[in-house]
Amino acid sequence: MNILSIQSHVAYGHVGNASAVFPMQRLGCEVWPIHTVQFSNHTGYGAWKGRVFDGPAIEELVEGIAERGVLPRCDGVLSGYMGSSDIGTAILAAVARVRAANPDALYCCDPVIGDVGRGVFVRPGIPEFMRDHAVPAADIVTPNQFELDFLAGRETRTLDEAKAAVAAVQARGPRVVLVTSLHVADTPAGSIDMLAGEGGRFWRLRTPKLSVDVNGAGDAIAALFFVHRARTGSAETALAEAGASVFGLLKRTQDDGSREILTVAAQDEFVAPTRRFPVEPV
Repeated sequence: MNILSIQSHVAYGHVGNASAVFPMQRLGCEVWPIHTVQFSNHTGYGAWKGRVFDGPAIEELVEGIAERGVLPRCDGVLSGYMGSSDIGTAILAAVARVRAANPDALYCCDPVIGDVGRGVFVRPGIPEFMRDHAVPAADIVTPNQFELDFLAGRETRTLDEAKAAVAAVQARGPRVVLVTSLHVADTPAGSIDMLAGEGGRFWRLRTPKLSVDVNGAGDAIAALFFVHRARTGSAETALAEAGASVFGLLKRTQDDGSREILTVAAQDEFVAPTRRFPVEPV
């Protein structure tokens, strides 16, 4: 598989492309990364160096890749943090070019907007761009619960409400929705859920809730879920594989006491997770 991954990048640590590219490579994918920003480190440290790129910079890189004649071999596009709406426009233009060259190519949009407890943390205009343009253009979207609520325009306090929100998002375009970090009324204390929906069916995966608080896990799970769904055609299988891998990655990170996610040290979790969890039809 060949994946065009367009998202943020950091030199130190693992978020954005620095979190997504290596897991996909470890699964045997060829990845063509384009960075929407390049920072020294993730912004959770409170200080960083670097810059946000603009839409024309993204378009120039996509044009250079196209000139190699390889877009017909591109199996999918993955996008994450966009930085600005003109970057979003450039990403959707890239998706259109890839689909024109390969109609079977998939677009997975990780709609980075915000999170429970933090609220919206992207620039003004980005949430609306995600909702009104990026998500409707996608085949697969991977919001967390906060982002699901925003995209669907409703609160999700129960499993049925979460399923209804997923269906509302699917009605606007995406075939597959993966909800990460889901906590609803029947989620036990000490647990966290993920919910996948496709073709009118839903599956839940429940894992222990770890105490680790690191950046980049969402970027990794979006990449892993995308690859497994593209390979197998099954959201259920992709949920099982990606959920097990990310739990193992985070468990290893927690046990090490690391502030940065251990993407390289825990790489075996991407191909042979140490612990698996049942996927329950709901």
